[in-house]
Amino acid sequence: MARIKALKTDKIKENRNKAGLNQLQYWSRFGVTQSGGSRYETGRAIPTPTKILMWLVESGRITDADLADARKAVKVKG
Repeated sequence: MARIKALKTDKIKENRNKAGLNQLQYWSRFGVTQSGGSRYETGRAIPTPTKILMWLVESGRITDADLADARKAVKVKG
C-alpha cells in the first residue's frame, strides 16, 4: 500500500494564503463557517470528517467541483 502523506494542520493558514483564498472561501468548501475555520487555524481540533475532506482535496483525490456536486446532492448551502 502506498504511504499516505499526513495533513499538516499547522500549515493550513499558510496553504490558504498561498492559494489566495480568504477564510470564507477556503472553509466553506468543507462546510465550515469562517469563524469555525478561524478557530481551526489557531489551534482548535478539526473534526475527523473535515480533516478527511481536506486531505482528499489537498492530495488531489477530489476537486472543488466534486465537493460542490456533493453539497448539491445532499442539498447543503455554501
